[in-house]
Amino acid sequence: MSARALSLGGFVAGKKTKGARGKKKRSRAASPSTEYSLLLTATLCLLALGAVMVFSASSTTQILSNGNLAESAFYLKRTLIFGAFGLLVMHLSARYGLTAIRRLTPGLLIASLFLLLVVLVAGSSANGASRWIGPGSLQFQPSELAKVALVLYGADLLAREPKRVRSLQGLMPFLLVVGTACLLIMAEPDMGTTMVIAFSVAATLIAAGARPVDLGKIALVLGGLALLLTVVEPYRMARLTGFLHPGADAAGSGFQAAQAKIALGSGGIFGVGIGNGVAKAGFLPEAHTDMISAVIGEELGMVGILGVVGLFGLFGYAGLRVAQKARDRYSKLLVAGLTSLILVQATINLFAVMGLAPLTGVPLPFVSYGNSSLLATLFAVGLILNVARGGRATAAARPGRASGAGKLRVVEGGHAPVRKRSKPSRGKSAQSRSGSGGNRRPRRAGDGRRRRASG
Repeated sequence: MSARALSLGGFVAGKKTKGARGKKKRSRAASPSTEYSLLLTATLCLLALGAVMVFSASSTTQILSNGNLAESAFYLKRTLIFGAFGLLVMHLSARYGLTAIRRLTPGLLIASLFLLLVVLVAGSSANGASRWIGPGSLQFQPSELAKVALVLYGADLLAREPKRVRSLQGLMPFLLVVGTACLLIMAEPDMGTTMVIAFSVAATLIAAGARPVDLGKIALVLGGLALLLTVVEPYRMARLTGFLHPGADAAGSGFQAAQAKIALGSGGIFGVGIGNGVAKAGFLPEAHTDMISAVIGEELGMVGILGVVGLFGLFGYAGLRVAQKARDRYSKLLVAGLTSLILVQATINLFAVMGLAPLTGVPLPFVSYGNSSLLATLFAVGLILNVARGGRATAAARPGRASGAGKLRVVEGGHAPVRKRSKPSRGKSAQSRSGSGGNRRPRRAGDGRRRRASG
């Protein structure tokens, strides 16, 4: 066999080997990460548990109030419809949404603030609060959109200008926007959502590297304001008193907290069985929304509560791992903020039901009935999954920095342009071999003459 045939065979074999390696690399890149699988598994398990428990908690109440079995699945049907739509939103944001959402963040923030103003004027009232807007069954809470929009805005601002976290003055624009949104939400009134926003923004600032001294000052101001707002509002003061002295007014302000403890205690270790609980039959107010954790504790027992805590712990672990492995600063801050947003809601709800915190009306993410909360939470999960898949959001190019576009494409995984090197002539090649290396400082004109003159 000739040498030319051997070389041709080696070239073809090399091309096949490179092609196989490229296919393996593409398959490894396409396969989801462990964190992605954990996040998706925890989300779907919580959604399934939520659908079952919403039906269990609401069916008895519907039958007792309407006397009709046909209406027993009313809340289940709505949960399934909005859950399916939320899963579609999660899927789209997980595949395509990160860059588009970063560009739309200012519009989302302005829209959420505007809707918070509208809901105070033309919102629907329930239980003494004006939090909903929209016609009929399409009503939603603007505060749910505001929670996500504020985290998006904070991640974008602190990623574009990381020096802001070095001083309290630099953080002031972000804090003013957050404070404006919180004041509008408190006017509804809704102190629980305000607390969720405060804790999630604090988590975003910690992830961005804010100084502990500045965080302490912010915490002191917020703590003082929260205490003042609690004292001046009678129903908030009653909730605080009921938390500090649960048995003082068990039939009044402490009724809901007392019934939640009774439901948890009745469940024991393994619970009384799904559908067999009695606390939801008129004894436990808002059983399918804020108090659904108590229904889980009664019907599934301590095992059910530990399962819920374990799923949220799995979600939090995977989310923070995604934030740690994110490819750019914006993705790190975004995932850290959104993961904290979901975990803070879950913690406040579980603590309130177990009597470890005052009742605030915060729903349990994925599980409690609430269309706006479900859609906003699944949208946030989709953005986290986008980063877990290796996605990143490109910021819009700023004036005078158009040259950075090529560098950004290379960082994102594009191929750098191959520069063709011209073959030097023989004379130049010999001259370059006899001269200094390419990595040395080039000689300046006149150096040789000065050396000869000094000799």
